[in-house]
Amino acid sequence: MDQQRAGETARILIEALPYIQRFSGTTVVIKYGGNAMENEELKNSFARDIVLMKAVGIHPVIVHGGGPQIGDLLARLGKESKFVQGMRVTDSETMDVVQMVLGGLVNKEIVNLIHRNGGRAIGLTGKDGELIRAKKMLLKGDSNDPALKAPEIIDIGHVGEVQGIDVRVLEMVAGSDFIPVIAPIGVDDEGISYNINADLVAGKVAEVLRAEKLILLTNVSGLKDKQDNILTGLSAQRVQELIDDGTIYGGMLPKIGCALDAVQNGVHSAHIIDGRVPHAVLLEILTNQGIGTLITRR
Repeated sequence: MDQQRAGETARILIEALPYIQRFSGTTVVIKYGGNAMENEELKNSFARDIVLMKAVGIHPVIVHGGGPQIGDLLARLGKESKFVQGMRVTDSETMDVVQMVLGGLVNKEIVNLIHRNGGRAIGLTGKDGELIRAKKMLLKGDSNDPALKAPEIIDIGHVGEVQGIDVRVLEMVAGSDFIPVIAPIGVDDEGISYNINADLVAGKVAEVLRAEKLILLTNVSGLKDKQDNILTGLSAQRVQELIDDGTIYGGMLPKIGCALDAVQNGVHSAHIIDGRVPHAVLLEILTNQGIGTLITRR
């Protein structure tokens, strides 16, 4: 290593030091999905980030998605994917595929990646120890029939929302050398399984753990204003103003809603960052500039 490169390496380490000192001993919940899960280089980059975080005393908890992988397997089985209001219609047969893909294929691949990069991880679904208690999600649709005064209720099958998180399971794992990797499958009081949006699960996990940070990996560079500039350092009030004036709309609204709920319920900060950037998690947590959108309660 030449002197210039050595100096640059030292500068980076010194810049990271105060962040390591500040966040050592804290919990960071990371929602992992999108392009970061589909590119081999990015998958290894993410795993190395997680292993390094654990090595310096930060406690990462991973909640992962897997929509594209579910869609691919359904297509190979000759089953069409259907969506209502962005939610996958999940009949019993589709739920079997969801459990195979999320609880098996995707979850164990992430665990294996962490092991290959020198860490220790344990894979969980919300069914393990009844970690995620769920209830059926019913969507409301607008009815075209003027005789119906109430909105139409749409049943999309085994799609759920979080009713509760058993924090004891997570504290047992997160307080050890192991990194929890959670598939967003919940179970109700009757033992019925539900597919739950990974952002929602990550937000609720962050809340019950009183996490320092909630990090949502996305396929965009962050929240942008109408001039296409990335916005960061936003308070919950400012985010609400951006929703009201139409700056935040469409597919970004659910993620923003998840981030707002988290910071308003005890999480110190929420971050929306671009999972397509190598080492995105470390760049956001351990550098002065960061790479995405930071949201705090105030």
